[in-house]
Amino acid sequence: MDLIIEGLSKTYGNGVKALDNVSLHIPTGMFGLLGPNGAGKSTLMRILATLQEADGGTAVLSGNGASIDVLREKDAVRRTLGYLPQEFGVYPKVNAYEMLDHIALLKGVTVKKERKELVEALLQRVNLWDQRKRKLSGFSGGMKQRFGIAQCLIGEPKLIIVDEPTAGLDPGERNRFYNLLTEIGENVVVILSTHIVQDVKELCRNMAIINKGKVLYAGPPDDSLREIQGKVWEKRIAKSELEGFAAGGRMISNRLVAGEPVIHLLGDERPADGFVAVEPSLEDVFFGAINRSNAQTAAQ
Repeated sequence: MDLIIEGLSKTYGNGVKALDNVSLHIPTGMFGLLGPNGAGKSTLMRILATLQEADGGTAVLSGNGASIDVLREKDAVRRTLGYLPQEFGVYPKVNAYEMLDHIALLKGVTVKKERKELVEALLQRVNLWDQRKRKLSGFSGGMKQRFGIAQCLIGEPKLIIVDEPTAGLDPGERNRFYNLLTEIGENVVVILSTHIVQDVKELCRNMAIINKGKVLYAGPPDDSLREIQGKVWEKRIAKSELEGFAAGGRMISNRLVAGEPVIHLLGDERPADGFVAVEPSLEDVFFGAINRSNAQTAAQ
């Protein structure tokens, strides 16, 4: 199935334009939605999850000869949706098996035998079977996220939305979560909303960059890298020079290496003596798009 979004807009009562004419074509598989905090990612996710109303635009989930209007057919969306928000509540004194059984019942799996088989299969799939009798309050962050994925999968959803799923996870748990999401994304639409570039690089065949409610890029990560191939320049500078390069408007990013700033600039030609061309990264794409967007906004 594909999710086709056209002209989606949302402005809050305080005048903040969270979504500004957002249009995206999201195919089956992992789709990364990258953006800084406050970019509009969570607003878009909540609208697609039927938790919030849009001001305008359309969103249609279509495939196999059928289609669902996401903004109007909310009950139909919920029957085919799996949603893992950034933070989700659980009953801390209930164990994993009992909680997943309860959620399955709420989602309409009323036959006890079918529910038992489903819950056992899901706990095995997310590698929580050995922890099934453990209270959820004792779960690590990664275990809670894997439990969240298990509840997402009840009902064989065609659209799965995960919002900032790896924030706070240690490297081992992140890898386990990556593997699980990749497996799930083979047959359904999975939207991964995150500000962690590495998540998208590791997982997604397609992505979009969003900032201040606007889509700045949409397409495969490899295509975005090709667009800036040969245009990223690196140099180690003195701290006193940093402000001047930042004011020039072409700086993509800077990081401290052994106490000194190492900067990346974007340009068709070598910016100045001492700069060397480097292989672009997805972080260069991301920060370059965000910085250009912020500069355009400031100039208006």
